[in-house]
Amino acid sequence: MLTVAILAAGKGTRMASSLPKVLHKISGRTLLQRVLDSCNELNPDKIFIVVGHKSKEVENSIIKNKNIQFIVQNPQKGTGHAVQVLSQRVKKKEGTLLVLNGDVPLIKAETLKKLINFHNSKNADVSLITTKKNNPHGYGRVFTKENLIERIVEEKDCNDNQRQNLLINAGIYCFSWLSLSKIINTLKSNNKQKEIYLTDTITLLKKSFSLEVEDNGELQGINNRIQLSKCEETIQTLIKEKHMIGGVTFINPASCTISEEAIIGFDVIIEANTHIRGKSKISNNCKIGPNTFIKDTTVNENCEIINSTIFKSKIMDHVKIGPYSHVRPNCEISSNSKIGNFVEIKNSQLDEQVKINHLSYIGDSKIGRNTNIGAGTITANFDGIKKHPTNIGKNSSIGANTVLIAPINLGDSVTTGAGSVITKDSQNNSLAIARSKQVNIKNWKKNKS
Repeated sequence: MLTVAILAAGKGTRMASSLPKVLHKISGRTLLQRVLDSCNELNPDKIFIVVGHKSKEVENSIIKNKNIQFIVQNPQKGTGHAVQVLSQRVKKKEGTLLVLNGDVPLIKAETLKKLINFHNSKNADVSLITTKKNNPHGYGRVFTKENLIERIVEEKDCNDNQRQNLLINAGIYCFSWLSLSKIINTLKSNNKQKEIYLTDTITLLKKSFSLEVEDNGELQGINNRIQLSKCEETIQTLIKEKHMIGGVTFINPASCTISEEAIIGFDVIIEANTHIRGKSKISNNCKIGPNTFIKDTTVNENCEIINSTIFKSKIMDHVKIGPYSHVRPNCEISSNSKIGNFVEIKNSQLDEQVKINHLSYIGDSKIGRNTNIGAGTITANFDGIKKHPTNIGKNSSIGANTVLIAPINLGDSVTTGAGSVITKDSQNNSLAIARSKQVNIKNWKKNKS
């Protein structure tokens, strides 16, 4: 039987944030969620998350699961105290207890499995992950004889000689539940911090083993925003390297961010300062960027998107967007269409070969095949109370600086005169013009004030 305990009660004062430390995000997922996702790969029988500071916020951040139970640690008196609280709440203490912190976001399931297997092979009371760091500031030092642990000294309690030891405690433990339950309540806060340390279990348990692993970044704990940014950098490097191996060209990889959920096809060129977030999919032979933001959007093959922002939409084949376009949620732009300079589109469906080349707002609209929208066209879709639709048929031509007052329906092959304010429906094959008569006043001079 495998039980997992994730310690997530701390405030994280060094983050200088009102947000609990474990709720800070790396590449779209919280630190806690990342740890939880790795633990879920172990298929544990039960997961306990020990919460404290802003416990409701932490609980609400997690997708509810029958195998997950929250335990409140209040007050927070250290890692040992957290496990004491856990032990008091858990009646059935069988098998193995895996304990880790909620601020180690890069930990891999493979490493956790390795620890569990090592623990079981040694029939240990406790096994923990250790590693050597060239600059181990902030970490407890582990003193071993072969694989057996003699003691662990927290950094704040180390003397100068002990600080020279480079072997550190990664804060990930495997316990025999039965062995732990016999000694956990004997832990005391006899240290400078007046906290109850989980590390003190090592000297109380007979068979304490160290599994030393090479730290490739996955053991990095997060205590401040510098460490947070370094973890983000590590993840982004791995993501972009994966895509480059898969046939994606990054012109300036360091300037780009890509979500882990994003799918990118081969022969895609991603220019500088491009950010692809959420569950976006970029198909083959596209050119994206520079200076482009895409989130939760599907982009089909052979598209070009420059200096633009796109949210929660679908872009079909051979579409050109930008520069300086904004495609808002729930848009579908069909094949061979062109969205040009300073165009904003929202909740609209464009059929094939639609052209909106510049300076227009299209909202709550359906536009038919091969229709051209002239510069400065506005769909006036909001009457102050609710939104209204605009429908334009195929092969139509909307003159420059036209305002379409929704709700309105224009048929196929409709032309509107430039500068018109269209308030009435127009049938197929018609010309719609609505503008006041021009008046010229001769010999007029502006009054000087």
